[in-house]
Amino acid sequence: MQLRMWSYDLAREQAPTLDHLRDFMRLTEDAGYNAFGLYMEHRFAYPSTPWAHAKGCVTPEMVKTLQEEFPNTPIIPFINLLGHFEGMIYTEHGKRYREALLQGMQACPCSTDFIQLCETLVDETIQIFDSEIIHIGGDETWQLGQCEICKAKVERDNALGKDGKAMLYGSHFGPLAHRVLQKGRRPAVWHDMVLEHPAALEFLPKETLIFDWQYFNNCTETSRQFKERGFDVVCCPSIHTYNSVWCHLPQSEQNVADAVASADEVGAYGVCVTTWECGLMGSYGTILPAIKAAGEMLGNDNHQSTIANLQSDSPSPNPSLIKSPTLTREGNPENYFTLTDAPQMLAAYAEVGESDAEWARLMSVELPKVGGVFGFSKTRSSLKVRLLLNANPFLCWMHHHEELCGLKGDEALAILDRAAHFAPNPSMRGITEFVKLTIDFVRFAEQARQAYAQGIPGVAVASLAPCRQVFEHLEKVAMAANINWGGSLADIERCRIAHEHVERVIKRIRDYGDGSLGYLPAFEILTHPKFVPHDQASWWLINRWANE
Repeated sequence: MQLRMWSYDLAREQAPTLDHLRDFMRLTEDAGYNAFGLYMEHRFAYPSTPWAHAKGCVTPEMVKTLQEEFPNTPIIPFINLLGHFEGMIYTEHGKRYREALLQGMQACPCSTDFIQLCETLVDETIQIFDSEIIHIGGDETWQLGQCEICKAKVERDNALGKDGKAMLYGSHFGPLAHRVLQKGRRPAVWHDMVLEHPAALEFLPKETLIFDWQYFNNCTETSRQFKERGFDVVCCPSIHTYNSVWCHLPQSEQNVADAVASADEVGAYGVCVTTWECGLMGSYGTILPAIKAAGEMLGNDNHQSTIANLQSDSPSPNPSLIKSPTLTREGNPENYFTLTDAPQMLAAYAEVGESDAEWARLMSVELPKVGGVFGFSKTRSSLKVRLLLNANPFLCWMHHHEELCGLKGDEALAILDRAAHFAPNPSMRGITEFVKLTIDFVRFAEQARQAYAQGIPGVAVASLAPCRQVFEHLEKVAMAANINWGGSLADIERCRIAHEHVERVIKRIRDYGDGSLGYLPAFEILTHPKFVPHDQASWWLINRWANE
């Protein structure tokens, strides 16, 4: 295995300082990785895109400093040159590159301006980064052939018996991969689109590395297909944070173990442990031990620990605290939903301290056993999305009040109270408080809904009043995550927006909860940001085309 790396998801609203990045580089070396991946999207200050340099983005100067200070650990850039371009196309300048208006996350591969921008981004990346590998993206380009020009090209190739989307994709990424190669570097792309459209592989030079990401299965079958076509592959598991209220350690450990086994079986070029989405109230500081354990699973014999220095001064752990059963899933991806322990990753938390390990066990093993919104799934955490992402925290109440106001909520709170007792540092306490306060909010909202429906608006208002403190406290948690680990600045604003909407709903209940409109709007309607008094039919909801 030539490549052992983990990738840091800068793109999901992270705003690290140079010192934060130094910590990540030290962890990379300590855990036995031989490269550090920087997944950038719009969060890197390319010289040619000053119109996209948001506050807290990583700069070329930061990268050059890290390369000087850590000369033995390449920083591999992950740039995005078609899909996942949303951070660019939703700016005033960048919208000229979009495939569609207010839809998706893809630029237009038929735009000559966009092609020129991609070539410039490749050239700038090569000038800034010293690494041999330059990852040019290519995943999740689901909008291929959507605009009229692209659609005509796809249809024309389809009529000739070709895969039109493969031709469109290949004709875009092929020249960019060759450009990387011609400049003395090695191109890399994600696997998913060339797996779906294998004819696109004909456009890529054989030196291209295929990053095969499989988060719910092993990579053996898919990686073997690319090997048979003459391409080297990198097997890519994930630390499962994006689909959890914190992190699913058992499934993460199994996913890494599967990737290592697949890499050995097919003779892969390496393994890249991906980490995604520590936005939405997450914190990279809480998953460092899991990243370290994953690195050691890749075959490292160096077991020094810098994580303890980064996170706490906890006493030496008690080895008996950590269980160590053998994890198996019998070849069935669905068994990822029933794994119950993570011996190697929990052992890494125990190296930091007993409290760290017990907190991690409660949050990643015990809490998911409650099921429902806390269980393992293949999609982004609905609890985090519905509370904060859509500027309407009452969506979380609407979808989850039955489970969170019932036994599941009681069980979860009992586990969270124990986790709060063991949480050894502000980052872990913040994660626990976020989940607890989310349940509290849903319960307050349900109390308000019941009083509102019974025609007692004063009680409904009093029931919602504590929600102000919920979001005020969450705002402080988000601010601490930003300061301590370069976390999301957007989360701070999301908490403020949620607080403002609670105030708006309280005013609506005061104004209209007495039936003064001549009707009582449904609580789901009253709490929606688009509610309009006297629009009893809620035309904003019925006429969905008007939102486009």
